Amino acid sequence: MPTPPSATPRPHPLHVLRTTAFAIGALLILVGVGVLLHQPLLIPPLAASAALVHGAPGLPISQPRNLLGGQLLSAAIGFGTLAAMGSNGWAAAVAAGLSLGAMMLTHLSHSPAAATAVIVVLQAPHPQTFLPLLALGTALLVAIGLLPGRVGAHPVRYPLSW
Repeated sequence: MPTPPSATPRPHPLHVLRTTAFAIGALLILVGVGVLLHQPLLIPPLAASAALVHGAPGLPISQPRNLLGGQLLSAAIGFGTLAAMGSNGWAAAVAAGLSLGAMMLTHLSHSPAAATAVIVVLQAPHPQTFLPLLALGTALLVAIGLLPGRVGAHPVRYPLSW
Protein backbone atom coordinates (compact mmCIF):
# COMPACT_ATOMS: atom_id res chain seq x y z
CA MET A 1 0.00 0.00 0.00
CA PRO A 2 1.51 3.38 -0.98
CA THR A 3 2.26 5.94 1.66
CA PRO A 4 -0.18 8.86 1.50
CA PRO A 5 1.41 12.20 0.64
CA SER A 6 1.95 14.57 3.52
CA ALA A 7 -0.31 17.61 3.73
CA THR A 8 2.64 19.98 3.39
CA PRO A 9 6.09 19.38 1.97
CA ARG A 10 8.96 19.18 4.41
CA PRO A 11 10.82 22.46 4.77
CA HIS A 12 14.36 22.69 3.50
CA PRO A 13 16.91 21.90 6.26
CA LEU A 14 18.51 25.34 5.92
CA HIS A 15 15.13 26.97 6.42
CA VAL A 16 14.59 24.88 9.55
CA LEU A 17 18.04 25.86 10.82
CA ARG A 18 17.42 29.59 10.20
CA THR A 19 13.96 29.45 11.78
CA THR A 20 15.34 27.62 14.81
CA ALA A 21 18.22 30.06 15.16
CA PHE A 22 15.95 33.11 14.98
CA ALA A 23 13.51 31.62 17.50
CA ILE A 24 16.35 30.80 19.90
CA GLY A 25 17.78 34.28 19.40
CA ALA A 26 14.41 35.89 20.15
CA LEU A 27 13.98 33.86 23.32
CA LEU A 28 17.54 34.58 24.45
CA ILE A 29 16.91 38.29 23.95
CA LEU A 30 13.83 38.02 26.17
CA VAL A 31 15.95 36.32 28.82
CA GLY A 32 18.70 38.93 28.50
CA VAL A 33 16.33 41.87 28.78
CA GLY A 34 14.68 40.16 31.73
CA VAL A 35 18.05 39.80 33.44
CA LEU A 36 18.78 43.49 32.87
CA LEU A 37 15.37 44.42 34.32
CA HIS A 38 15.64 41.88 37.14
CA GLN A 39 12.25 40.52 36.04
CA PRO A 40 11.31 37.33 34.20
CA LEU A 41 10.42 38.33 30.65
CA LEU A 42 10.41 34.84 29.13
CA ILE A 43 7.21 33.11 30.15
CA PRO A 44 5.85 29.94 28.48
CA PRO A 45 3.16 31.69 26.41
CA LEU A 46 5.80 33.98 24.88
CA ALA A 47 7.89 30.95 23.93
CA ALA A 48 4.83 29.58 22.12
CA SER A 49 4.29 33.00 20.51
CA ALA A 50 7.90 32.97 19.27
CA ALA A 51 7.31 29.53 17.77
CA LEU A 52 4.36 30.93 15.82
CA VAL A 53 6.13 34.11 14.70
CA HIS A 54 9.14 32.18 13.41
CA GLY A 55 7.63 28.82 12.50
CA ALA A 56 4.36 30.01 10.97
CA PRO A 57 4.78 33.72 10.17
CA GLY A 58 2.01 33.69 7.57
CA LEU A 59 -0.77 32.60 9.89
CA PRO A 60 -3.26 35.23 11.07
CA ILE A 61 -2.62 34.25 14.71
CA SER A 62 1.06 35.12 14.24
CA GLN A 63 0.49 38.70 13.10
CA PRO A 64 1.50 41.60 15.39
CA ARG A 65 -2.07 42.75 16.07
CA ASN A 66 -3.06 39.27 17.21
CA LEU A 67 0.13 38.68 19.16
CA LEU A 68 0.09 41.92 21.14
CA GLY A 69 -3.68 42.31 21.32
CA GLY A 70 -4.35 38.67 22.21
CA GLN A 71 -1.70 38.62 24.93
CA LEU A 72 -2.82 41.88 26.57
CA LEU A 73 -6.54 41.06 26.30
CA SER A 74 -5.99 37.63 27.85
CA ALA A 75 -3.89 39.10 30.65
CA ALA A 76 -6.64 41.62 31.40
CA ILE A 77 -9.21 38.82 31.47
CA GLY A 78 -6.90 36.87 33.75
CA PHE A 79 -6.70 39.80 36.18
CA GLY A 80 -10.48 40.25 36.09
CA THR A 81 -11.05 36.56 36.72
CA LEU A 82 -8.49 36.60 39.52
CA ALA A 83 -10.33 39.48 41.19
CA ALA A 84 -13.71 37.78 40.82
CA MET A 85 -12.82 34.15 41.59
CA GLY A 86 -9.46 34.13 43.31
CA SER A 87 -6.35 32.14 42.48
CA ASN A 88 -7.28 28.51 41.82
CA GLY A 89 -7.46 25.98 39.03
CA TRP A 90 -11.18 26.52 38.45
CA ALA A 91 -10.66 30.23 37.94
CA ALA A 92 -7.68 29.58 35.66
CA ALA A 93 -9.82 27.33 33.45
CA VAL A 94 -12.56 29.96 33.28
CA ALA A 95 -10.01 32.67 32.43
CA ALA A 96 -8.56 30.61 29.58
CA GLY A 97 -12.01 29.95 28.14
CA LEU A 98 -13.09 33.57 28.48
CA SER A 99 -9.85 34.62 26.79
CA LEU A 100 -10.56 32.38 23.83
CA GLY A 101 -14.05 33.82 23.43
CA ALA A 102 -12.88 37.41 23.79
CA MET A 103 -10.07 36.92 21.29
CA MET A 104 -12.53 35.45 18.80
CA LEU A 105 -14.99 38.31 19.25
CA THR A 106 -12.28 40.96 18.83
CA HIS A 107 -10.50 39.18 15.96
CA LEU A 108 -7.33 38.99 18.09
CA SER A 109 -6.97 35.22 18.17
CA HIS A 110 -3.56 34.13 19.41
CA SER A 111 -3.77 30.71 21.04
CA PRO A 112 -0.71 31.03 23.34
CA ALA A 113 -2.42 34.01 24.99
CA ALA A 114 -4.98 31.76 26.70
CA ALA A 115 -2.06 30.40 28.73
CA THR A 116 -1.21 33.97 29.76
CA ALA A 117 -4.64 34.23 31.42
CA VAL A 118 -3.92 30.98 33.26
CA ILE A 119 -0.55 32.27 34.48
CA VAL A 120 -2.14 35.49 35.73
CA VAL A 121 -4.79 33.61 37.71
CA LEU A 122 -2.42 31.01 39.16
CA GLN A 123 0.55 33.29 39.87
CA ALA A 124 -1.31 36.53 40.73
CA PRO A 125 1.42 38.93 39.54
CA HIS A 126 1.10 42.67 40.12
CA PRO A 127 -0.63 44.17 37.05
CA GLN A 128 1.53 47.31 37.16
CA THR A 129 4.60 45.14 36.62
CA PHE A 130 3.20 42.25 34.59
CA LEU A 131 1.35 44.16 31.87
CA PRO A 132 4.25 46.44 30.80
CA LEU A 133 6.62 43.44 30.81
CA LEU A 134 4.17 41.44 28.72
CA ALA A 135 3.82 44.34 26.26
CA LEU A 136 7.62 44.66 26.07
CA GLY A 137 8.09 40.94 25.51
CA THR A 138 5.50 40.80 22.73
CA ALA A 139 6.89 43.96 21.09
CA LEU A 140 10.38 42.41 21.10
CA LEU A 141 9.02 39.22 19.51
CA VAL A 142 7.39 41.27 16.75
CA ALA A 143 10.56 43.32 16.18
CA ILE A 144 12.76 40.24 16.03
CA GLY A 145 10.19 38.54 13.80
CA LEU A 146 10.83 41.23 11.19
CA LEU A 147 14.44 40.13 10.71
CA PRO A 148 14.25 36.74 8.91
CA GLY A 149 12.33 38.12 5.93
CA ARG A 150 14.77 41.00 5.60
CA VAL A 151 18.05 39.16 6.17
CA GLY A 152 17.70 36.47 3.55
CA ALA A 153 15.47 34.33 1.43
CA HIS A 154 12.71 33.60 3.91
CA PRO A 155 9.57 32.33 2.14
CA VAL A 156 7.24 34.65 4.12
CA ARG A 157 7.98 38.28 4.90
CA TYR A 158 6.62 38.93 8.40
CA PRO A 159 4.25 40.53 9.06
CA LEU A 160 1.64 39.97 6.42
CA SER A 161 -0.56 42.52 8.16
CA TRP A 162 -0.36 44.84 11.14
